[in-house]
Amino acid sequence: MNSNIITMKKTNTIQRSPLALAILALLAEEPMHPYRMQQLLKERGKDEVINVRQRTSIYQTIDRLLRDGLIAVRETLKEPGKPDRTVYESAEDGRKLFREWLRDMLSVPSQEFPDFPVAVSFLSLLTPDDVLKQLERRSLLLEKEIERVSSDLQTYKDIIPRLFMLETEYKQAVLTAEWQWVRSISDDLRNGDLDWDEEWLREITLRLNSKE
Repeated sequence: MNSNIITMKKTNTIQRSPLALAILALLAEEPMHPYRMQQLLKERGKDEVINVRQRTSIYQTIDRLLRDGLIAVRETLKEPGKPDRTVYESAEDGRKLFREWLRDMLSVPSQEFPDFPVAVSFLSLLTPDDVLKQLERRSLLLEKEIERVSSDLQTYKDIIPRLFMLETEYKQAVLTAEWQWVRSISDDLRNGDLDWDEEWLREITLRLNSKE
């Protein structure tokens, strides 16, 4: 069997994740231990787009990458009075797969399932007034987050090259788009352009069920 086919089948079974991509990227720079990985991701602001709060997740992802042959153990650091620290390094298959993942994630939109759209799909189970109250609260929180992200961009624009702040720009754009949408729905609820009650919902449900 062609070796390229074997490699393709292997890489197709490996679970991709933002954290796995980040670990492979860091190890492409130099060998390091998990604590250093977590610190670097935070120092570089990658925790804005990658969940690195729990070191357990990092260890679990490292174990998976090690099992799949994408990284390898470089050495174990032993210091008196401190826990042993395992230093990992990237493997050739890991460096190759990292580039494949990166190209795919850049070019192909993925189907993600965040909480907010799910809640929006069921908001008719609350009253319009209740929905308006919750969306107004969300709007205020989004405004604060937009201000924080914008402040970071302004603070670091003359220190960090734009190339390394693009994910923060993207986050700002996404937050702003969501805030504008939330505000527009809130306005429609407030002026009555978007409204419902139990009787109307029953009629709509009966009508939809009759078409099935």
